[in-house]
Amino acid sequence: MPYFEGSGGTSLFYTDWGQGKPVVFVTGAWLSSSSWEFQMLPLSEAGLRCVAFDKRGHGRSDWVGHGFDYDTLADDLAVLLECLDLHEVTLVAHSMGGGEVLRYLTRHGYDRVSRVVLMSVTAPLMAWSPDNHDGIDQGAFDALLTERSKDRPRWMAQNAQAFFATHLGNTISTELVEWTVRRCLDCSAKAAIEVIRTGFRTDLREEAAALRVPVLIIHGDADASAPIGLCGRRMAKLVPDSVYKEYPRAGHGLFMTHADDVNQDLLDFIGATSTLGGINCSG
Repeated sequence: MPYFEGSGGTSLFYTDWGQGKPVVFVTGAWLSSSSWEFQMLPLSEAGLRCVAFDKRGHGRSDWVGHGFDYDTLADDLAVLLECLDLHEVTLVAHSMGGGEVLRYLTRHGYDRVSRVVLMSVTAPLMAWSPDNHDGIDQGAFDALLTERSKDRPRWMAQNAQAFFATHLGNTISTELVEWTVRRCLDCSAKAAIEVIRTGFRTDLREEAAALRVPVLIIHGDADASAPIGLCGRRMAKLVPDSVYKEYPRAGHGLFMTHADDVNQDLLDFIGATSTLGGINCSG
């Protein structure tokens, strides 16, 4: 099985498919590299090299009890790019994975990266602060963590509808919903809570405004996990060289419900010349 040694000697699992321009996928909280199959399979067949990895505490990587801050997570990403000696990389991040990408560029620079895709990211700042009045109150966030921690399987099953925004007509099979919930549970309880704390409290506004590569921002206007007014639209205003795509009625899991649209937008942004065959994950 392919593993690399991340920061602090942590063993991290990765997947590497195809040849061509490298595209590295960075997951959000709870999900593992397997969740990118609706991007990695068609894009690797379209002539790109697609790489994804399991964050520490997730999937097949070591279930360590430390290192869930953005500095350490960014250093893990840096080791992967160095281990595979990747250059002219497109980094594609979902949810709090966007913070990992921003922090990677802050700490390690742009030598290996040519462009960035920020998809449904929780950046630039979720928490309320004196200069972020639309942010979420710390008390409300803590109450949500307590509720989730009491019964993670039940909470995730109950909130799957919101993740995919199925109430707005987005079609996805029951089996794929159940599969996604199982992927979300395939991380340690420690990791599940710590990565969310990191994504909630970290102020990335200055780092977003300092980005020096082309950036594609994709966000659904029905995203319940990363509200569009607090996240996607603000990122579009902050990032200097950005293209902003807003998907009507799409939720946080748009990389599954809107896979064909996402994949075509990725190909167009990367500049790949191949066309995609449709992969439909709906039921």
